[in-house]
Amino acid sequence: MSASQTTGPVLWEVDARGVATVTLNRPEVNNAYNGDLIDGLLAAMDALGPVKGLRAVVIKGNGRHFQAGADLKWINATRVASAEENVRVSRATAEAVQRLNLLPLPTVALVQGGCFGGGTGVVAACDVVIAADNAMFSIAEVRWGLTAAIIIPQLNDAISVRQVRRYALTGERFGAEEARRIGLAHDVVPLAELGAAGERVVEHLLANGPDAVAQTKALALRFSYGAMDDATFAGLIDEHAAKRRSAEAEEGLASFAEKRAARWG
Repeated sequence: MSASQTTGPVLWEVDARGVATVTLNRPEVNNAYNGDLIDGLLAAMDALGPVKGLRAVVIKGNGRHFQAGADLKWINATRVASAEENVRVSRATAEAVQRLNLLPLPTVALVQGGCFGGGTGVVAACDVVIAADNAMFSIAEVRWGLTAAIIIPQLNDAISVRQVRRYALTGERFGAEEARRIGLAHDVVPLAELGAAGERVVEHLLANGPDAVAQTKALALRFSYGAMDDATFAGLIDEHAAKRRSAEAEEGLASFAEKRAARWG
């Protein structure tokens, strides 16, 4: 089985076992997401969908960090675009996470370094999450006057509403062991063993009936917060886009650019 994407912000390849590895590839900005990375994720899922014999997907990030949330310079540029463009951007972002969430294949995230904002949504949408002992997490949108609207359903499923009501409101950072305690990560391993730990999980997945795995995942998702109807999904996208264009977001993003504390008024 030969298929791959070897350049661009999202790389992917499929090995002889039918295991796809999808790699976030903007290490120069800690894999912060922008429009290109989102489009790359969507394109990867489009390309992998028709691949015959696909059994599992492993997601990782190149460089020191897994995924450091949104590229705030890109967010700030998007913020001043039209309302329609902001909705389009939020829809693409939401669809990338939700398509990963609903993928009829088992998914394994390998997390090292920073996993912030949207990165927590990505890992919450994966079936198995293994964190290196240097991993650091935060649901940080509120720090910039934004909301995590489009990933709240996946986070509610992964760590419970109770934990979202702490970490999405404080924006505070927490380490790998706390991520395991609250359910965002399943295992914590030394950084040097991250790849091997992922391989052990993949071996377990490959030992099982693929249709049974897909059906079991679908059954679990049927009763989840992430099982939204179209109207609810669209409403989250609209809220996410509108908050980005707000005066509070303008101040939050300005504080980031100017390296100062936000003045919330």
